[in-house]
Amino acid sequence: MARPSPRRRGPIVALVILVLAIAAVAAAVLGNRDAPPDRAPQQVQATQEQLQLGRYLARAADCAACHQTADGPAYAGGFPLQTPFGTLYGTNITPDPDHGIGRWTADEFHRALTEGKAPHGRNLYPAMPYPAYHDIPRADADLIYAYLMNVRPSGQPNKKPEIPFPLNLRVLMTGWNLLFFDHDPLPAASQGESAQWVRGRYLTNVLGHCGECHTPRGKLGQLHRDDWLQGYTLNRFEAPSLTPQALAERGWTPEDLQRFLRTGLAPQGIAADEMYPVILHSTQYLTDDDLKAMAAFLLGDTPPKPVPPHPGWPWPHLPRASPNRMDRRASVRTATPANPSADPAIGRTTQRYGYPPRAIHSSRAGPSYPRSCPWFRPRQGPGHG
Repeated sequence: MARPSPRRRGPIVALVILVLAIAAVAAAVLGNRDAPPDRAPQQVQATQEQLQLGRYLARAADCAACHQTADGPAYAGGFPLQTPFGTLYGTNITPDPDHGIGRWTADEFHRALTEGKAPHGRNLYPAMPYPAYHDIPRADADLIYAYLMNVRPSGQPNKKPEIPFPLNLRVLMTGWNLLFFDHDPLPAASQGESAQWVRGRYLTNVLGHCGECHTPRGKLGQLHRDDWLQGYTLNRFEAPSLTPQALAERGWTPEDLQRFLRTGLAPQGIAADEMYPVILHSTQYLTDDDLKAMAAFLLGDTPPKPVPPHPGWPWPHLPRASPNRMDRRASVRTATPANPSADPAIGRTTQRYGYPPRAIHSSRAGPSYPRSCPWFRPRQGPGHG
């Protein structure tokens, strides 16, 4: 069979290149499409028990930390997430039909949560921790969906990511997912088989997505699973290692971990910087049994012997706090008519106590960075002293 002559081959190659270019442009444009689904707003009915369970799971998953600002409506988005590739903004996940998820189905919500795929097939950036959430059972995802679809809707528009070209083309995330989105269960840094340890693994690895901050990453943002929970540097702050041995070397016991996750206070130091919102929006609301489970997972069924902490409380102007005294310190967040976003679905007035105001939590104020901020420490270097 005769081969095409060079003169004929040139137009054919040019045509192929043109078709591929058009396909790439179309994929890029469609991949960045951010329009809501073309359907009527969804009406989701749920019992009070289901709403309570959904709210609990949403808190355990720390949704509010990224999906609302300090002064904005609950779950209305706008919180800036700084990454090495640019700044992303938490999106509106209220049931608003135009700017939120009001037209999303439960299937679409589950796919976004566990696969990183929004409606129309749009790729989500992995700042949305779907690499951790992929192990959330469908039943739990449906409860979170039902809860969010019953919070107060907000028409607050979403902010566009501030990511330079070509990284702003979401179609590129298809390649990232092929390379780095591992559907296997997330690793464990500790050893355990008890029911409590298994529950703690779900709360810590999956819902709490602790590995997203406390595990080293590669240049393309992928998690190093072989170094699970061994610490990582986030912008100015160091998320320290949460392996059992590292925790023991810093003096952590199961009881201290439980108290820290409840109140933000422990003999080893206080919650600050990036860890503060985790306590504020998430772990302070968990049950005692779930906090015990998280401590069991972090330290293992047989915790290593801790190194005794420094005898001096790291805040000389604050007395060493007992659990009871912590409860009387300051109101963390109160749901009142003036502040309905604290409990948007249930609508009851609730008050949570736990730790001093955020100004006290600045690790700069402490006498020693590693002591004053056990979970997130400022990087040492120019401008951080």
